[in-house]
Amino acid sequence: MQSTLKNAILALTTAATAATFAVTAHADGHENPAVNARQGYMQLMSLNIGVLGQMARGNTEYDAETAQAAANNLLTLSQIDQRFMWVPGTDTENMEGTRALPAIWADDSRVMEIMGEFNTAAEGLAATAGDGLDALRAGLGPVGSACGDCHDDYRQPQ
Repeated sequence: MQSTLKNAILALTTAATAATFAVTAHADGHENPAVNARQGYMQLMSLNIGVLGQMARGNTEYDAETAQAAANNLLTLSQIDQRFMWVPGTDTENMEGTRALPAIWADDSRVMEIMGEFNTAAEGLAATAGDGLDALRAGLGPVGSACGDCHDDYRQPQ
């Protein structure tokens, strides 16, 4: 029952986010909802990783409840089916306003493998983030590594 409720909430949140991006697409200069959705997705990931990173670096005080919430958010994000966000032709060679490299869609792309690594890392982080600063730091490393692996190969630098 709890899993069904969680899935329903996740579906509603995803739908609301997609609708928001579709409505604001023209205001942002992007007219592709897939690009808007994946950029929003990455912003959500960045926000939560930033909260955890600030604690891990000692820039903000460790708070178990906040750390756990951010880690749980990352776990939930890692479970979203992204197939609708990564539409061929929405890369840097075909449109402006995206940093996605064409290599994402290549036959030898490791994107799905890396997303699996991110999911595993997010599960580990969510299991320990509320257990203290040292546990947070240990769990955050693999998450950052998975993010970096994808960004290194599949995102155009700024």
